[in-house]
Amino acid sequence: MTNRVAGFYNELAPYYHLIFEDWHKSIERQGAVLNSLLAAQFGADRRRILDCACGIGTQAIGLARHGHQVTGSDLSQAAVERAKREAEGRGLDISFLVSDMTSLAEIEERGFDAVLALDNALPHFEPEELKDAVCAMSAKLRPGGLFLASTRDYDAVIRERPTVQGPSFYGHDGQRRIVLQVWDWLDRERYRLHMYITHQAEGHWESHHFISEYRCLQRGELSRALASAGMEAIRWLMPDESGFYQPLVIARKPAAVG
Repeated sequence: MTNRVAGFYNELAPYYHLIFEDWHKSIERQGAVLNSLLAAQFGADRRRILDCACGIGTQAIGLARHGHQVTGSDLSQAAVERAKREAEGRGLDISFLVSDMTSLAEIEERGFDAVLALDNALPHFEPEELKDAVCAMSAKLRPGGLFLASTRDYDAVIRERPTVQGPSFYGHDGQRRIVLQVWDWLDRERYRLHMYITHQAEGHWESHHFISEYRCLQRGELSRALASAGMEAIRWLMPDESGFYQPLVIARKPAAVG
């Protein structure tokens, strides 16, 4: 699984921003939403945050702009390298590392106030891998620290079994693009994602095709995995409540006793 998923994100990294209508505005919007959620949990102080599915830096950059001390990690070397460039170009001091979130072995620090796994990263995992990832993230949290993850609304997806998402048309003359997803269902809960990005580049059109596999990780399963790892105060926030574009799950690592 690791090589297959890393390959998908390595290939996608140069084009990932094209998935968004405006990636720069998405950085600002998501950073503001996440900062508000953290402030509601901890107060307005600066926090130490590990974004262990950082991709090209969407949330890590947004949170660093709000003054948080952010460490980003990802399975994809290409995504991490791009995230570094994006942060440096904005004058932000963010530490980025390549690490598999099922172990986070390369992250030497512990005691983070919050650990994030956003943008539908967890549904790449099989059940045992999911447990490993949740335990690894919990181990990086301080007592009382916050776990925060987002997924697609797979409770709805598994009922509806969509086969196409989009197409979405973005940009303006000279910088237009089309983003389309096709889903091939492999069994009741697994599908192969085909992502097509067609965009204008230097006076001509380019088309790219990226493939990965996902499992419909429903809210109950993830909540049980968090509870098994000893997390508490588990709750889900839907987009109309949180302002984030995907359902979010929040959980706490128990506070130290005594």
